[in-house]
Amino acid sequence: MEEVVTAGQLRERGNALFQAGDHAAALAAYTQALSLCDGEPERAVLHRNRAACYLKLEDYAKAEADASKAIEADGRDMKALFRRSQALQKLGRLDQAVSDLQRCVSLEPKNKAFQEALRALGSSMHEKMKTMSCTDSKVAQMFQILLDPEEKDADKKQKAAQNLIVLAREEAGAEKIFQSDGVRLLMQLLDTVKADLMLAALRTLVGLCSGHRSRTMAILAELGAPRLSAVLGVEHEQVSLAACNLLHVMFDSLKEGLQKDFRGKEDAVVLDSSKDLKLLIKHLLELLVLEGASAHGRDNALNLLIKVVPRKSPKEMNNSMSLWVIDQGLKKILEVGSTVCGTPGSLPVTENSRMSASVLLSKLYDDLKCDAERENFHHLCEDYVRSWFEGHELAGKLRAIQTVSCLLQGPSDAGNRVLELEGIMDSVLSLCASVCEAHQLVAVEALIHAADKAKRASFITANGVSLLKEIYKHSERDSIRIRALVGLCKLGSAGGTDFSMKQFAEGSTMKLAKQCRKWLCNETIDAGTRRWAVEGLAYLTFDADVKEEFVEDKAAMQAMFHLAKSEDRSVLYAVASTLVNCTNSYDHEEPDPQMLELAKYAKQHIPEQHPKDKPDFVKRRVRKLLTAGVVSALACMVKSENPALTNSCRELISRVFLALVEEAEDRGGVVAQGGGKALIPLSLEGTEVGQTKAAQALAKITITSNPEMAFPGERIYEVVRPLVSLLHLQRTGLENFEGLMALTNLAGISERLRQKILKEKAVPMIEGYMFEEHELIRLAATECMCNMAMSKEVQELFLAEDSDRLKLMVLYSGEEDEKLRRAASGTLAMLTALHPAICKRIPQVTVHWLEILQALLLSPSTELQHRGAVVVMNMMVAEREVAEQLMASEMLEILSVLAKDKDKPRVAQAAKESLAQAVAYGLIKPNPGQE
Repeated sequence: MEEVVTAGQLRERGNALFQAGDHAAALAAYTQALSLCDGEPERAVLHRNRAACYLKLEDYAKAEADASKAIEADGRDMKALFRRSQALQKLGRLDQAVSDLQRCVSLEPKNKAFQEALRALGSSMHEKMKTMSCTDSKVAQMFQILLDPEEKDADKKQKAAQNLIVLAREEAGAEKIFQSDGVRLLMQLLDTVKADLMLAALRTLVGLCSGHRSRTMAILAELGAPRLSAVLGVEHEQVSLAACNLLHVMFDSLKEGLQKDFRGKEDAVVLDSSKDLKLLIKHLLELLVLEGASAHGRDNALNLLIKVVPRKSPKEMNNSMSLWVIDQGLKKILEVGSTVCGTPGSLPVTENSRMSASVLLSKLYDDLKCDAERENFHHLCEDYVRSWFEGHELAGKLRAIQTVSCLLQGPSDAGNRVLELEGIMDSVLSLCASVCEAHQLVAVEALIHAADKAKRASFITANGVSLLKEIYKHSERDSIRIRALVGLCKLGSAGGTDFSMKQFAEGSTMKLAKQCRKWLCNETIDAGTRRWAVEGLAYLTFDADVKEEFVEDKAAMQAMFHLAKSEDRSVLYAVASTLVNCTNSYDHEEPDPQMLELAKYAKQHIPEQHPKDKPDFVKRRVRKLLTAGVVSALACMVKSENPALTNSCRELISRVFLALVEEAEDRGGVVAQGGGKALIPLSLEGTEVGQTKAAQALAKITITSNPEMAFPGERIYEVVRPLVSLLHLQRTGLENFEGLMALTNLAGISERLRQKILKEKAVPMIEGYMFEEHELIRLAATECMCNMAMSKEVQELFLAEDSDRLKLMVLYSGEEDEKLRRAASGTLAMLTALHPAICKRIPQVTVHWLEILQALLLSPSTELQHRGAVVVMNMMVAEREVAEQLMASEMLEILSVLAKDKDKPRVAQAAKESLAQAVAYGLIKPNPGQE
């Protein structure tokens, strides 16, 4: 039978946990006790104890609620009154906090803690009142300057705007603006339609809404979603971007509130928050098809939807927001994706709009959980394409084909489905021969996007190659020829890196690549068209001959890097793909020799590596890319906030960075050009493979560079989490090893870094690797633990009675591997110096302790001898009984010899001190020759 636990026992358990510092577990124990307890006095004590836990856990609202329940039961409960005053103080309700403290003082007038707390709170209130009255007048003054049409002093207005923005960033300032009729006044600033005043209003509103759900809801109610949506759609780019930032902050505040309240009982609040979120999203969707909205406003709306609608992680169960957006707005998103620029009545879009629409569609599709949801998505897409394709003549067919392109670039499954619709593929092929450039562009692009989708590739190879060749040879327009060439490149690269699988005749690939480089360098061609030259190279650079020629062409490389930094972000993936090919940083699968023999016997195709893809060639290509400025281009690509920087694109960039830092001598240059800074966000967001590659690149830099110079200021602390991620069991042995080496370097720098490593829960993983069979990983883990042992928390782990940690360090000090012995004995030397209790435990952990220490002192390595001598010296000082055991062995003779060794002064000094301690204990007689 299970033992029945009483409320009293749970309370005692909670008290013990609280004393041990485990406040969350203590809270759980008190909560469980409450569920078993009926007596009012006992319940009051438990509420009071829970208040103490909540104070430690910094949940002040719950601390106040629990303390209040204790006070309801006993109004003279001083502990509960004091705890409530602490909670109220943190919540900013100083007058109520003072009232509780005054009650404490009246109940126990001689209590100095109460008196001191009351005095401190009184002066704090005085300061706040002074500041608030000063702030009141300042807020009014700032709005007066900004809203005064007669005020002509631009500097004065700018200063007032800046002060308002700064004030709104502080919680007290934000609340003061809000309470001083600030929202109405900020609305007036927005209504002036003057860019500088609108920017000031939007940036101040960001401060008011950040992390504050109730204020956000009130501001949204007063401003109204239509007004915010209208500001997002204005022509002024900075104003539109500021509105986008405000809306993002509002979404975060509302979503946070929704998640928090969902666990409570405030059902009405849950509904309100959800309603506000949907209202904002509804207006964003409407903005997409609003003719008066600016092109960048439309882009900002798409970017916002990408960030706020799909789930952040598949672990979140609720995908209802995505389903709602698909039902309410899928056709609106497709309106942007199907826009044919230059046609009458088309929506204003930028070069990034269609790519953003594709990314949003892809994210919505990926957020679906079952076949029924995906089938609904497909039907909506098919209905939309049919609505344009049937009965709208040529203009409608173009819109339908453009929609197909948009879907193929995003959720390609949906793209393939609409490509199967009757008449679509025939229209694409017939329009490729159109005499109208705009029509031909739409059709050729659709053919290109369809070319690498498995379902249609064979059909297009059969029907499209001759057509594309014809267009490439005979078209008089470069814009068409370049796209036809990309289609040919796609179809020609079907063999990937397999040297023996050639689609085109010998030399054709090189000719196509040469033409791509020529177009890429031709600045008279618009950037949108030159982007297609990079698309071509992304496919052609599977061929090692093409890679070699490309890295020899410095002008072409720099033209590509220049495009990567341009406004047209849709080129990012093609640039990253080209660089992955040039650096061979794609995944290599080494074929099994036995399987190769079987394949030869069965006369099956065997992939072959190109001779120019061997390591020496790759290394030379990397050097040439570095010289041409690849790092600054990659750093610029990472900074992009554009949806074109997808997770798969991030992974490609991470792969390239890892290839660039492969050689230790190149790492300093990569860091100097911004590579270190760019790798941190890549290691924290994206695909798991991408994050791991970026983390490994960070590890390589941290191992061979001075981390404080490579990652200056606060950046060094951001590196810890990615490095710890390399210790996870699913990582490779090399990744584990490099992660441990890098963390060893960081752990040796400062206590703050060691605390960060502890906080990331790395110590248990480091310990795990100390038992690893691979000797290099075992060594790296031991060295890392040696540096981590400088932290008090880690030292306490070695003091634990039920742990084998100390035993392992003693045994490793006797291993054959000198580096392992150095790390382990160094840890022992430090631990024994700081904790006499460890000195007493060493003889208890293993029977071999004496021979291990003697072997250290007899080692040919001076460093090992010194570490051994320091351990022995610390043990001698710690306890007479341990000293007796040491002196009763051959240790006395060894120490006597070492004490006379003038060539090793540090070892001799430690040996002398050990002998002196033995004399002090009366274990040996002093040597008359000794000082």
